[in-house]
Amino acid sequence: MNPYLDISPEVQQALAEGRPVVALESTIISHGMPYPKNVETALRVERTIRENGAVPATIAIIGGRLKAGLSEAEIEYLGKTGRAVAKVSRRDLPVIVAKKADGATTVATTMLIAHMAGISVFATGGIGGVHRGAETTMDVSADLEELAQTPVMVVCAGAKAILDLKLTLEVLETKGVPVIGFGTEELPAFYTRESGLKVDARADSPAELAAMFAAQRGMGLKGGMLVTNPIPQEFAMPKDVIDAAIEQALSECSAQGIHGKDTTPFLLARVAELTGGDSLESNIRLVLNNAMVAAKTAAALWK
Repeated sequence: MNPYLDISPEVQQALAEGRPVVALESTIISHGMPYPKNVETALRVERTIRENGAVPATIAIIGGRLKAGLSEAEIEYLGKTGRAVAKVSRRDLPVIVAKKADGATTVATTMLIAHMAGISVFATGGIGGVHRGAETTMDVSADLEELAQTPVMVVCAGAKAILDLKLTLEVLETKGVPVIGFGTEELPAFYTRESGLKVDARADSPAELAAMFAAQRGMGLKGGMLVTNPIPQEFAMPKDVIDAAIEQALSECSAQGIHGKDTTPFLLARVAELTGGDSLESNIRLVLNNAMVAAKTAAALWK
């Protein structure tokens, strides 16, 4: 086992017994939502995974230790500390670990640590991708590179709607990452169910998702699989409302000179403000929906 990695007793026992485990990221706790809603949501997501037949493993860095499985007290700590906790991607890991610091893991880092621990299914809200204007800024999320090289299935509601979804799909295609729509042939756009863009294939059950991922692993193909699960219809936002909020948030982001890893937290928070909190509630509902699908898929994979 990796000498920098700590696996919680519950997760360790589940892995030893070959039972299904689902990884969860921690950036959504520290940077994605305000306190105490972030802690309440994290605990609800863990409960949802248990209710659907799997063991949750929330991933973070505490005191320089890579953690696969957090206690309720550790989740509370990350939620209360908020953005004072470093947002950690792959490149940041050596520094955070060497300094014995705390870190909230992005999609990329959660995938990496999950793989170290032997966890192959991961549920999140939305992945990072190609930012709008990337043809000049070169702002492309490390999540896409991690998907290209780390054999973990990521269940999400698509790439975050603040991104350039068409270019994000193009990069995933170039890197050979299968993009599977759960119950849909169209890429969901995070807050809304449609984007007008086609995914690579459709799966209509967790068993079908598990079979696809088992085939990918069985052939020894490099990289992960992206499952895009649309937000439930009753919690989806009107496209014109969310598009207007995103455009305004992007304009303010540019005017304030915000860039790099600060961009996504700023945009998500600003969109939540501009929509009167409606986008935050949608975000919570889509994460819970993804957790349910991921747990059922992990259970099907185990069977």
